[in-house]
Amino acid sequence: MGKFARTWQLMTASWQMLMQDKRLIVFPLISGMALAIIIALFAMPVFVELHGHARLHGPVQLSAPMYAALCVFYFLDYFVIIFFNSALIACVLRQIDGEQPSLGYGLAFAWQRLPQIFGWALMTSTVGILLRLLEEKVGFIGRVVVGLLGMAWSVTAFLVVPVLVAEGSGPIESYKRSVEMLKQTWGEQIIGNVSFGLVFALFGIVPAMILFFLAIGAGAAAMLAVGAIMVVWLVALALVQSTLQTIYQAAIYVYAASGEAPPGFDNQLVSEAFAPKQSRNWL
Repeated sequence: MGKFARTWQLMTASWQMLMQDKRLIVFPLISGMALAIIIALFAMPVFVELHGHARLHGPVQLSAPMYAALCVFYFLDYFVIIFFNSALIACVLRQIDGEQPSLGYGLAFAWQRLPQIFGWALMTSTVGILLRLLEEKVGFIGRVVVGLLGMAWSVTAFLVVPVLVAEGSGPIESYKRSVEMLKQTWGEQIIGNVSFGLVFALFGIVPAMILFFLAIGAGAAAMLAVGAIMVVWLVALALVQSTLQTIYQAAIYVYAASGEAPPGFDNQLVSEAFAPKQSRNWL
């Protein structure tokens, strides 16, 4: 079976796992709310200051305090995302073991991994800032190269969070482990991310176009109603996509770590996709 077919099977199994415990979507919801608060506290004041300075005095170079604020902003963003993804992955791994974990279990387990989460958030936010600064100082070709570097970093770091959750290793060790597992999960990582993006883009664009054409000529009130419906729909899609991708991420880790398929995944399919590894107890 080809990689696209295997990836689609993994996506379907991820959806079935979410349907078994719909509460898992709460983690991305809380994460999104926390990120909104962080943006309100950091990004908006910075934007207002920069916009006002640019309007009065022209282009401005970021000061040292401004760079420091941006670094804190980047770190908090990554920390929040990694923390709640860790809580979700902990619940998924426990669910794979045949148990029904509570949301509190996931949050408590993520809290136990707080030093590892802190270290990985610091590491990945630093890489993100460095890539951003490098992108600003190079030409078009350089931006392409930096973009490729960023993509390579994302791919090689794909399994870091499941590793640090399941194995309790530090950020550097978890990254090395993720790179090692990349040899077994390359196709599923790349195709899976692309597939999730395409599927949910279609779910977002097609209904938006249908509603837009139905509302044309129906008046401003109808257009506002359509806009409100689409905002709610897109937020719901974003939450489902984030949850499924994290479940998928946990499943990919289990495959690479144990060589066995969790419930809902075809063992023969998995044996074709991954080289067997020594089984381990991840939680």
